[in-house]
Amino acid sequence: MSIKVIRIGAVCELTGLTERQIRYYEEKQLIFPDRTRGGARTFSFEDVDILKEIHTKIQDGFHTFELRKTFSRQPMRS
Repeated sequence: MSIKVIRIGAVCELTGLTERQIRYYEEKQLIFPDRTRGGARTFSFEDVDILKEIHTKIQDGFHTFELRKTFSRQPMRS
């Protein structure tokens, strides 16, 4: 579940978010995708769940700076 192999296009389909929204959440340090050698973002299924939760909270009126405390944990590297 934590292996980052899902490309951003598939994440869009799984979450209903746009690529721009996902990049924005990354910019605000709420999500931390890996990058391929070519620079493409890769996500895990855990990231997909986190993105869904972030989006729900944003729709409920939370601000990104409030969510950063919850979702800004740095990814574990193996």
